Amino acid sequence: MILVFGGTTEGRLAAKELEESGSLFWYSTKGGEQQLTLHHGRLISGALDRGQIVEFCNNHDIRLIIDAAHPFASELHLNIAEAAKVLDIPVVRFERIYPQRSPEVVWCKDFPDAVEKIISAGKFSSERRWTLLSTAGVQSIPKLKSLEESGIEVFHRILDRESSISLAKKYGADPSHLCFYHQGEDESSEMDRISPDAILLKESGLSGGFLEKADAALRKGVKVFAIERPKMPESFITVNGPFGMRRMVEKLLPRFYPLHSGLTTGSCATASAVAAAKCLMEGIRLETVDIFLPDGETISVETRFISDSEAFQSNSETHPSVSAYVVKDSGDDPDVTDKMEVHASVSKLESSAIVIDGGVGVGRITLPGFDCPPGEAAINKGPRKMIADNLKHLYPDQGFKVIISVPGGEEIAHRTFNPRLGIEGGISIIGVSGIIKPFSEEGFINSIRKCMEVACASGSSRVVINSGAKSENFLKDYYKELPPQCFVQYGNKIGDTIKIAYEVGFRQITLGIMLGKAVKLAAGNLDTHSSNVTMDRDFIAEMLKSINCPKEISGRAYSITLARELWDIIPENFLQCFVNEVKSRCKTACAPLSKDAELTVLLIDDDGNIK
Repeated sequence: MILVFGGTTEGRLAAKELEESGSLFWYSTKGGEQQLTLHHGRLISGALDRGQIVEFCNNHDIRLIIDAAHPFASELHLNIAEAAKVLDIPVVRFERIYPQRSPEVVWCKDFPDAVEKIISAGKFSSERRWTLLSTAGVQSIPKLKSLEESGIEVFHRILDRESSISLAKKYGADPSHLCFYHQGEDESSEMDRISPDAILLKESGLSGGFLEKADAALRKGVKVFAIERPKMPESFITVNGPFGMRRMVEKLLPRFYPLHSGLTTGSCATASAVAAAKCLMEGIRLETVDIFLPDGETISVETRFISDSEAFQSNSETHPSVSAYVVKDSGDDPDVTDKMEVHASVSKLESSAIVIDGGVGVGRITLPGFDCPPGEAAINKGPRKMIADNLKHLYPDQGFKVIISVPGGEEIAHRTFNPRLGIEGGISIIGVSGIIKPFSEEGFINSIRKCMEVACASGSSRVVINSGAKSENFLKDYYKELPPQCFVQYGNKIGDTIKIAYEVGFRQITLGIMLGKAVKLAAGNLDTHSSNVTMDRDFIAEMLKSINCPKEISGRAYSITLARELWDIIPENFLQCFVNEVKSRCKTACAPLSKDAELTVLLIDDDGNIK
């Protein structure tokens, strides 16, 4: 069982990620005002002290605490840390992502330090009365009273809700000096109205809108004071995003998620490159490295080095290189690249460029339609950017040549989509998010999209989608004029595939389908996987009745085990009417996804006859 302390954007993200497990957890907020819809989580409201946290955890068998509360809730963080020590359970701190501290901002250790610096600046800046806009929250009002006593006019920006307004009145704030924050409001609007000399912020991170507030003030020439975020207890395990949190939950409570997440080949390649660059530049071999994912969060990845004699190689006498690798962890995703080694060999360049290429086991592109032109290594745009961004973050002025290789990749590639895509000699280095979620089927959908993009690049105006190799062979005989790239397999993801086909530009789409999937699709099921939908005998009987099939025939529909039995039980003189009815209903189900496209539905029987 997990207890989350939320009430923040991070709390919402944590709850969303935990919901995907299907397991019960508890979500605590101080005021209970955060709007949150939970299916597996249970909400509790009201402040908890150390003793109450211990009691709650004991009563509800809590084995892990996730602290996603506001970074300035120092008392709560301390209470959580002390309670966890008593309980002997871990705490994962879901931290915010913080931008680099700007030298244009006056940084303050705490509220007393901020008050002192603001008073000092106000005294020496001008002879007129200084005006300050505070966005530090309603709880800061009593902490800033001494500013008003020193002659500085203070405006407080608070949330426009009854509890905040009531608390502001309790603290004696002047109602005319209250400003209200509204979601999506331009950060400069209140500054235009008040024209403050200075603004006071908390270091609230990207999700707290720190950059927007600071930038808006600096553009207007308003002096910015910021209170540094307090340090967290050393016992906390820190992550700064939902993927990192999930992976930590999987490590600490392996049974909470029924299926575990994994890393994309792109993340593995990035971590390998970072580890090799660290060794090359600083002479250190790290067992784990931190990398930035595309969404900005950081995750830790285990890295390895080969023997000294092999790790330090030489491209030339003046350009030594270092190699490191990551053993790919695909989690519970059925990925053929699981446990493969993703290597990166890194050497310095005299320029500041990041040059990325593929080595052994990484495929080469032979057809158009990819992020890179034919002839380039099959390393997608996302992983290329991840590698470059991570290296530039560490060494902004240094250029590198990075060679990604995957021992055994050429053999494994035959079990992937690559031969169909015209990628030869190895696997692709891919990954949009950097993380694989086995239940999301993200990898399969991305493969469909890539196949569709290659089909579009072939120049054909038609794409033919099908469920697998058997139906595809029948359809290739039917469309002999089309190149092989124009046949894309959907598995069970019919709706997603049609939607992708339309998005990439196809306006002539052929859906080849066998009867088992067709009766599910005709009933409106765009994902025909057996775990999502079963054959509806009532629906089949209703279709038979709609074409005036004899009552005894529609009655026999209730006794069938497989839809293919319908080919034998429907009389010949009603068969074509039934085929037309199924195809018509399939088109109706798919119509919203293909809009103005011409959708052709071809029904295929077990012998390969297309109807």
